[in-house]
Amino acid sequence: MSNLDNREKRMLLALQGRKGAWTLDEVLTACNWDDQAYAATAGHGLSNHGLVDIKETTRATLRHGPEGENAVAEGLLEARLWNWIKNSPEPSMAALSSTFERSESGPGIGLLKGLGVSIQQGVLVATDSNSVSAAIEERTAFITSLEGSEEMVAHFSNRRGLIEEVLTTTRTWQISKTGMAVSAQELTEKQVVSQITPELLQSDEWKDMEFKPFDVTLEAAMPRSGRSHPMQALIERIRAIFLEMGFSEIADDYVQSAGWNMDALFIPQDHPAREMQDTFYLEEPTGIDVPDELIKQWQAIHEHGGDTESIGWGGKFDPEVSKKALLRTHTTVNTVQYLKENPDKPCRVFTIDRVFRKESIDRTHLPEFHQIEGIIMEEGANLAMLVTTLKTFYAKMGYPEVRVRPAYFPYTEPSLEVEVKWRGKWLELGGAGIFRPEVTEPLGIKWPVCAWGMGLERLAMLVLGLDDIRQLYISDLAWLAEQPIL
Repeated sequence: MSNLDNREKRMLLALQGRKGAWTLDEVLTACNWDDQAYAATAGHGLSNHGLVDIKETTRATLRHGPEGENAVAEGLLEARLWNWIKNSPEPSMAALSSTFERSESGPGIGLLKGLGVSIQQGVLVATDSNSVSAAIEERTAFITSLEGSEEMVAHFSNRRGLIEEVLTTTRTWQISKTGMAVSAQELTEKQVVSQITPELLQSDEWKDMEFKPFDVTLEAAMPRSGRSHPMQALIERIRAIFLEMGFSEIADDYVQSAGWNMDALFIPQDHPAREMQDTFYLEEPTGIDVPDELIKQWQAIHEHGGDTESIGWGGKFDPEVSKKALLRTHTTVNTVQYLKENPDKPCRVFTIDRVFRKESIDRTHLPEFHQIEGIIMEEGANLAMLVTTLKTFYAKMGYPEVRVRPAYFPYTEPSLEVEVKWRGKWLELGGAGIFRPEVTEPLGIKWPVCAWGMGLERLAMLVLGLDDIRQLYISDLAWLAEQPIL
């Protein structure tokens, strides 16, 4: 039996010692093994050769879950509440709520109601105390010993974490007639070589060795290798596209002043975006210095339009509001600061970075997300140039059908919303427009500025076919391994 490996030979030789069923412990002792995996794999191989018959029996047993262990140590929830009710002079709901945590009082009352306890004018009352005590004693006895009726098993199986069912499989091995017919000489163990080395071939020892066979036609398991997270891969892809289109990348700080984040973009100081429910204002630092000259220019533009031929927003502009520190709500705050530093230098720049807004987490919103921002500032820049740039970008991303429609943003005019066609539907992915004079003139800019911004997570959902934005940030290794390489 040259096609048997050494473990199979050893086990078969042991089984030839007597007929009948062999238990696991008997096989381990006879073969001088300390790992049951040796017996399982060798026995399976012998069974495939028809030399051994395997009999398996499966038995279900119960064990305590995490909550079950706590119940054994501290008592069942309903038992603890019932003891409190019996020993309390006035077992009212108010007193119970102050004695037990809400996570215990609510479920505990539900369990007691099932045993005949009711609430009458805010007081817990049992119609038959003896019946309640007997039922709780039966449950306590079961959770302690894990022995009882099927009804008890069904009851505790429906309560999370109290008991767990464990399936135990027992195997026995019995040698077949074919196995008994194998000669002991054929079951001599030999050194098996799985790798041929130059040192082995230089000696004659290989002549007495057995070489492990390999079936090259069998399908091999694909090894899992590390790779970029889909979000990071998408960022790199977008970055490569913009660089290919002749843009340069910029980056800046998360913490900004309200002046640069809001006032510089002609967002009125009474705009809803200024409210705490939409913006993360900081306690440390409470404020950031902004040049007085800029604040005066923003104040003039907001109150009456300054020298821009605009009428402004009217009302009172508060310079102290401009100095408040916050987490930036958009990446446009960084592009306008770049323009302030380079007012007379034509540029095409982009940024892909994080922004923060006080959003409730759901399938389409997160309080921390990414924006893709870009600007073109040069002589002759116009709306047609902006639309062509966006269409080129989305075409390179794999979405050739793009359309724009009129929109409103406080800091651009005209303003556009960009939509792409996906699975037969038009989806809005971002906004764009030409910066208003109220934005550019205080920065010393003389040329038009085309600007656009889009949400990275929304684009990622589109590319990856997701309907819940939270999936992008869940550490699900199985899901990550299945994602395409972007």
